[in-house]
Amino acid sequence: MKTERKAYAKINLGLDVVGTREDGYHIVRMIMQNVDIYDTLTFEDNESGEVILIAPGSNLPLGKDNLICKVAYQLKEKYGINKGVNIELIKRIPVAAGMAGGSTDAAAAYIALNELWGLGLSNDELCELAVKLGADIPYCIIGGTALAEGIGEELTVIKDMPSCHIVVAKPEIGVSTPWVYKELDKKGIDVHPDIDGVRKAIEDGDVHKICDLIGNVLEPVTAGEHGVIGKLEKIMEDNGAIRAFMTGSGPTVFGIFDDKETAEGAYKAVEKSGLAPQLFVTTPINPGQNR
Repeated sequence: MKTERKAYAKINLGLDVVGTREDGYHIVRMIMQNVDIYDTLTFEDNESGEVILIAPGSNLPLGKDNLICKVAYQLKEKYGINKGVNIELIKRIPVAAGMAGGSTDAAAAYIALNELWGLGLSNDELCELAVKLGADIPYCIIGGTALAEGIGEELTVIKDMPSCHIVVAKPEIGVSTPWVYKELDKKGIDVHPDIDGVRKAIEDGDVHKICDLIGNVLEPVTAGEHGVIGKLEKIMEDNGAIRAFMTGSGPTVFGIFDDKETAEGAYKAVEKSGLAPQLFVTTPINPGQNR
C-alpha cells in the first residue's frame, strides 16, 4: 500500500512569549497560519521492518534522528507494528527558516502512517503523541488558522485568514532557535503584541487590521543580529506590502499584499536584490482534505 501527503509550511501572524516553565520551555501565544508552500512525502509499506527515508536533492540528515523517522519508530514501538516503511521526501520548504519545515513533515508522517497502518487514531490522539517530539507538530497536524498557547501544543482553531497574497523570502543565513530564546531571556520584551486583536481582525476578515497588529517578540533579537531581515522588509514595503514581518525565530520574512500583481512586483524587487535565494509568492491555505 502507498500513500502521498503534502506537508504545508506555516507563518506566524503574531508571536508572544508570556512566561517560562520550570523545565525551561517558553510559554507562548501565537497565531499560526499555513501557506501554500509544501513538501511532498510518499509512504509505502515494506516487509523488512525498517524505516527507510530518502530525500533526493536535499542535504538533510536521513537517519533515526530525522523527525520523520522518529515518528515512524514511535508508532511502530507503541502499536507493535512489524512492517517497515519506505518514505520519499521532496523538500521545497526552506530549512531552518521559522516555517516549521521539519514539524510539518513529521505531522504528515503521523497522518499518513495512521492511515497506512490502520491505527484509527483521532487527530487529538495524534497530537498527544506528537507533542513528545516537537511543540509545533500538533499545530501542523491540525493546520489552517489557529491560536497556539502553552508551549505551542494548546490549540484553538479560528476562522480562516482572509484572502490575500504573501511574498516569502528566506535569506542565506541560518538562525539557532535556542540562541534566539536565550537572547530574548537576557534582553527582555519591551512590547507584547496584541494576539487577541489579531485574532479578532482575522475573524472580522480585515487584512489591513491584521497587519496593523501583527508583532513578533523574537524579531528584535534576530533582526538585531542580521540586518538582512530589515532590508527585506523595507524592499517589500517599498514595493506595496501592507506590512512585512519575520516569522518564528527567523530569518524568513513575509510580506502581505492586497493583490497578486503587487505581490509579484515585490517578488521581482527582492529577487533583483539578491538577498533571498529562496523566494515564493503564495497565499494562506487551510489544508483541510488536501492531506
